[in-house]
Amino acid sequence: MSGATIDTLRFATAGSVDDGKSTLVGRLLHDSKSILTDQLEAVAHASRNRGQDTPDLALLTDGLRAEREQGITIDVAYRYFATPKRRFILADTPGHVQYTRNMVTGASTAELAIVLIDARNGVVEQTRRHAAVAALLRVPHVVLAVNKMDLVGYEEKDFQRIVEDFAGHAAELGLPGFTPIPVSALVGDNVVERSARMDWYRGPSLLDFLENVPVGTQKVDAPARFPVQYVIRHGELRSYAGQLVSGSLRVGDRVTVHPSGASSEITGIDLLGTESEVAFAPQSIAVRLADQRDISRGDMLTTGVEVPALTQEVRAAVCHLADRPLRVGDRVLVRHTTRTVKAIVKDLGGASELRANDLGRIGLRTAEPLALDDYAVSRRTGAFIVIDPADGATLTAGMVEL
Repeated sequence: MSGATIDTLRFATAGSVDDGKSTLVGRLLHDSKSILTDQLEAVAHASRNRGQDTPDLALLTDGLRAEREQGITIDVAYRYFATPKRRFILADTPGHVQYTRNMVTGASTAELAIVLIDARNGVVEQTRRHAAVAALLRVPHVVLAVNKMDLVGYEEKDFQRIVEDFAGHAAELGLPGFTPIPVSALVGDNVVERSARMDWYRGPSLLDFLENVPVGTQKVDAPARFPVQYVIRHGELRSYAGQLVSGSLRVGDRVTVHPSGASSEITGIDLLGTESEVAFAPQSIAVRLADQRDISRGDMLTTGVEVPALTQEVRAAVCHLADRPLRVGDRVLVRHTTRTVKAIVKDLGGASELRANDLGRIGLRTAEPLALDDYAVSRRTGAFIVIDPADGATLTAGMVEL
């Protein structure tokens, strides 16, 4: 297959401590032949030093010495690999409750999340928390990987019990659906190859599902959203550069500038230094308009009647990322696409404060209006971050609820 025709899937993994997530990722890399010989030899050597007879595939992902010594994953580790069918960007996220914010980071751009469960323990508190994050971030596809099936005798009833339990929580969270797959990462059942030990399971292996799940679901006819990142001046002429995050733009389209409400017509589109009649998300482009409008970084160009909500009252679901708590009355900055405005925290959904890794809801009053979409409609223009104005640290990740 030509490299030009291979697409890319970004996916994240999450699971409780000792569910075997690092082993699953290591098995996926090993059995898909996505690791180098010297890497495997290094893992085999490290495993022997720890008194293990066979290579510990978890070491392929737990790269930090502190993680190896403790047997845990404490940071988001990005892995890149490919099969003849597809390229993959894997965000391997930690399982501890105190690292929920790391999962938010890893899953925020993912099109698929793998939630791992130990078949012996079933759905636990961290499983529900990871499912909540997947629902909160509107990850398009979720895989429920029920691991360590070898330790429950590959029994279908244990698998089905866990699937039914998880389905109840998924419905409560508003998770639209999930794909359950029984696996044993340790011995490789249903990870890359289908397992003969679970003939009652008729679905795909994990890799088969990853290779064939639809990606790039961005619709061409979605409303155009073009946040301006730079204003480029050519003498008296101006063009506006940035990334088209949704929909398409064509020469001749009428556009509205937010927040001013001014309108104009596109007279030119520059794509990688070449004139183009049309641009599609997520291309980076420069746009020229018929009128010399007062447009600056942070403004947004849109087309059509499906315009974003222009508001100074922001309500959102959030995950608090910083060690510093967030409290009602705090003065903060809100960064939405390329626009940054001052704001004040009006309420925290009844909570007195938000601490690191808390999931909650927030109400903000911004000093200037923002052009917002509901996060359920657009993950790019429905997301924002809250910033500490004193030192520029990121405090909170927000998902707009309109």
